[in-house]
Amino acid sequence: MAVDVLAEILTNRALSRDYNVLGFAAPEIARLARPGQFVMVRPTSGNDPLLRRPFSIFEILRDDRRQPIGVSILNKNVGVGTSRLYAARPGDRLSILGPLGRSWLDVFADAPGHESWFVAGGVGLAPFLTLAEHTAADKRPMRLFYGGRSQSDLYYASLFEDLGASLHLTTEDGTAGEKGRVTLPLERELKARGGRPVTLYACGPTPMMRAVAALGASLHAPTVVSLEPVMGCGMGGCYSCVVKVSGADQHPHFVRSCLEGPVFDAKRVQWEALAH
Repeated sequence: MAVDVLAEILTNRALSRDYNVLGFAAPEIARLARPGQFVMVRPTSGNDPLLRRPFSIFEILRDDRRQPIGVSILNKNVGVGTSRLYAARPGDRLSILGPLGRSWLDVFADAPGHESWFVAGGVGLAPFLTLAEHTAADKRPMRLFYGGRSQSDLYYASLFEDLGASLHLTTEDGTAGEKGRVTLPLERELKARGGRPVTLYACGPTPMMRAVAALGASLHAPTVVSLEPVMGCGMGGCYSCVVKVSGADQHPHFVRSCLEGPVFDAKRVQWEALAH
């Protein structure tokens, strides 16, 4: 069940000129949120811009007694709405609707004996921290494959390491980790896993997710993806986030990502129909 709250901004952590993390006082949302869900945030207290923006829930914020008090989002400053969020100040109040969408756990829920491998590109890291906390609580092995164009696109990998994840970092310019795309170490490690069962979870640019889905299919690793289509409402009313998928009868049809996603079994996604 989603709730709409006028949430005070608790923190605005600027990571660079392009990225920041906003923490909101929203205990109602934090108590309900499950790994992989998202919120719709109105960037200002007025109506410019009019539409809310979708953001994966990055962190569940907790007090000293470990009680949930709010959520955070990872924001990239790329347009009018996100620039307003980049400039927001603690004490400001913004309208947040959530939690919305399906959880990672609704697609592959704790497959027995499976290692969890997260594959993230840029801000595609955002939906994984809550999943990593869940995986750590279950004491299951996990890895993070995290790629970006350069070192300036990679943040918070140490949080995953603190939770017990093995890290595989890549940058296209070689400024951090292995030089190249994140699918290179992923393919290498999948081939070397010695038959251990692995579930892949991917979020990031569409070409990256499509490549991960292909690797998972060819190397026998179930793959779950969190898609990032444009969303206008987050509640299924505007039909702006439709995604073409195959059903149980294998016939393709369109679904609303905000309701049936954003998390999907990668085998269902009709990748050729997604805009790059």
